[in-house]
Formats: sequence, structure tokens, C-alpha cells
Amino acid sequence: MRTLLAIVSWVLLCAPDAAAQDSHLVIVSGLSGEAKYATAFHDWATTLIDAAQNRWGVPESNIAYLAENAETHPDLVDARSTRDNVEQTLQTLAIRAGASDQVFVVLIGHGTAGEGGSKFNLPGPDMTAEDFVALLDAFPTQTICFVNAASSSGEFIPALSGRNRAIITATKTRYERNETLFAGFFVQAYASDGADIDKDGRVSALEAFNYASREVARAYETEGKLLTEHAVLDDEQVAMTVFLSGSAVATSAEATPSDPQLAALYEEKRALEEQVAQLRLRKDEMDPDVYEQRLEDLLVELALKTREIRAFEEQQQ
Repeated sequence: MRTLLAIVSWVLLCAPDAAAQDSHLVIVSGLSGEAKYATAFHDWATTLIDAAQNRWGVPESNIAYLAENAETHPDLVDARSTRDNVEQTLQTLAIRAGASDQVFVVLIGHGTAGEGGSKFNLPGPDMTAEDFVALLDAFPTQTICFVNAASSSGEFIPALSGRNRAIITATKTRYERNETLFAGFFVQAYASDGADIDKDGRVSALEAFNYASREVARAYETEGKLLTEHAVLDDEQVAMTVFLSGSAVATSAEATPSDPQLAALYEEKRALEEQVAQLRLRKDEMDPDVYEQRLEDLLVELALKTREIRAFEEQQQ
């Protein structure tokens, strides 16, 4: 079932209407340990911020950047990346985010694993996957893309997976402890043109994940090294519909199509998208087989509607 959904959506499905949602981006750059890592983490964080604002239209007010040394770049860093500040930032965002908004949380840094489970290293007390559970539960209706791009991050998947969530980790297990390359390529997916496979003018979390995973493998192969990080994503169905975008951004003719026939097609598409969103909110109370079948039916309808829109637009060119 999931394979069929992924194929249908990958080929045909456009994202939900960007004008109906805001994206919020929280970047946490953790403990570096060495100057070279501090530089790399900051470069990746600021590159993602620049892409979010200037390429994808996410307003500055919707971006929070927590870093190891807030004093180094006070014009860019909102606060030091301590556990207290991470918690406060996400708690505040949970209050102000719209019910249908999309929330990106990106952890850039090092991770460790021990008797207490996998941890993301911060200045001061580290944070475990369990520490993030309550913080993410404060977003019951929003769609979340949570990325732990650190080493030993695999255990964050089972702890944080849930409805309306795309959880991404740079490693498959806690035992992949070497420094990771995933963060740099994940950021590159949003800052360059190579990740937009379906050519819809945006980059989904799924596209960014696939791009980064592919480039990580290529980098190891180029260096002649054994691949020591294997990124994991749960869940593809959510990830393919999550995009960095501002509420004022709309793609293609979807903003205000002047042709009445095209406008009607887009309205039908939005109605189907709303049905998908409402169905996902009811997932926990439905029989799993019924839910999966209904979701598949809606995604196929949505894919066909998208193809109909694209065919109409091509005829008008």
C-alpha cells in the first residue's frame, strides 16, 4: 500500500496550497567540540535560513536560530542552544503557530548514545528523544518535519514518529557514531536546484531527504570510504506534502488563476487536499485498513486532478 501511494504521489501529486499555510523553522546548532565543526554548523544553519527566507518566502519572524555561541553572531542567533532555550522556543511556537501550519525543527551537530539512549549534544545538559516528545505533542494539528542530522540519531525515529509527522535522522541506529555529512546536503537540497525532482517549483521534505541521502552516499564513494551513516525517514506520505513556504507564496497559477475553468480545477484540488488533511486528523480513531484505503483513494483522485490541471496549463501556453 505505502509503495503504491509513494509512486502515485511522487509522479503526480502537488503539495497543499502554500497560501493556506505558514512554515516555521527552528534550527538548533549543538555543541561543536572543535572550531571546524562550529564553522560548518553555523554555515549550514545560515545557508538554510537564507534559503528559507529568500528562496522560499518564509518570513524572518517565523525563523528561530539557536547556536552554541550566541555572542559570535548576535545579529543572526536568537539565543544560545541550551536545553532550556530549546524548550522555551518550541513551547512559544506551539502557542503562536496556526492550526494548519508546518513546523520544521532541524538539529545540526553531534550525537551520542549511552545507557540513557540517544542524545543530541548541547552546551549544558543534552537532550534525548524523550525530551522532545512532549514538545512535539504541543503541536496536535500542525504538520511537523523533525530532522536530527547528528550521529547516533536513529533512536529518535521510534520515539517521535506520529500522526502528521515526518521524522528524519542521519543514522539508522545509535551505533553509527561517526560525524555525519547529512546536514550539509539536506541544507543544499533547499539552497540549490538539484532536489526538485517533480519540477513543481518547490522542494518537499521527501525530496530533500532523498537528495541528501543520495549525495551522502556519493561523497563516501568519491572518498573511497565505507558508508557509516544511513539516513532514515518516517513517514514518506507526510514528507511528500511538507514544504518550506511563506503564507504569501503561491506557485504556478494556483494563487489567483484568471481562467474560470482553471480556477474551478484548482478549487476542486483544494477540496481534495482538505479531505486528505481531515482524514489524517482522524487516523487514530479509524480502522487501519479503512484509513489506508480511503487515503489511497483520495491521493489517487488528487494525483489525477493535478495531472488535469497541468494538462490544461500546458494547453494554454
